[in-house]
Amino acid sequence: MFEAVLAARAAEVEAALRRILDDRTRSGEIARPERLMAAMRHGALNGGKRLRPFLAIEAAALLAPNLDRQIVLCVAAALECVHCYSLIHDDLPPMDDDDLRRGQPTVHRAFDEATAILAGDALLTLAFDLLAGRSTDTLMPQNRLDLVAGLARAAGLGGMVGGQMLDIQAEERRPEEAGIIRLQAMKTGALIRFACEAGAILAAAPPADRERLAEFGSAIGLAFQLADDLLDVTASPERMGKATGKDAAAGKATLVALHGADWARSQLHGLVNQAHSLLEPYGARAALLKAAASFVAVRQN
Repeated sequence: MFEAVLAARAAEVEAALRRILDDRTRSGEIARPERLMAAMRHGALNGGKRLRPFLAIEAAALLAPNLDRQIVLCVAAALECVHCYSLIHDDLPPMDDDDLRRGQPTVHRAFDEATAILAGDALLTLAFDLLAGRSTDTLMPQNRLDLVAGLARAAGLGGMVGGQMLDIQAEERRPEEAGIIRLQAMKTGALIRFACEAGAILAAAPPADRERLAEFGSAIGLAFQLADDLLDVTASPERMGKATGKDAAAGKATLVALHGADWARSQLHGLVNQAHSLLEPYGARAALLKAAASFVAVRQN
């Protein structure tokens, strides 16, 4: 049941992204270059679980089930634009140098490196266009500001981008466990944490709920990366839709490399329990988010 709901939300987000990434110019735009738009669509409309948008949608529904769906989808699409930009840039030769993403050629392989860089840049800036544009103008001003600032910090130097920098440095000087956890909390966890908090911001929830949902996001963010690192050493490239075994080959520091697969599986179990406990005050209404936490830990790709 959960995977059917996840797929349904992914289809909603995909449809929203298709509308956003069409060729029509918007107010203030001069033109939408054809090749740039094709590269952006290649990087953003190529499937994927759309987990971050799902978390924002369901966190908002948990706290305010009658929210305007189009506003929620706009924020969800902004999150996915940032995520897809990060994948496009992460796949580039100076970064992870990957040829496949979600079972198809990466953007720089399908187009060229310069176009891939610009497609990522455009998706990143588009995310903030969406949050500050007309689609969200019925939200309270402070909530709009919180969404913009929160996404900027989750994606920026103290979040995802900073985590990428630490990840590159870790190839030369492997950090201890605390350093790996910090790296992963930034590189992967920050955007997942914010996705959950964004739902609470959309719902105009009180600070206690915002913090609880953010902590839930932190727990499943760490679980997501731990599961990803485990799959990198256990899954086939065909199942993953991308190359596997690259972390070990590059000498990257991961908790799986440090402690082993059995330890990682035990940790995943503990993180899922932690995530479920954080949602206990919401009772049965949190069933989908609890299922998301379990799914993150046991996913096969």
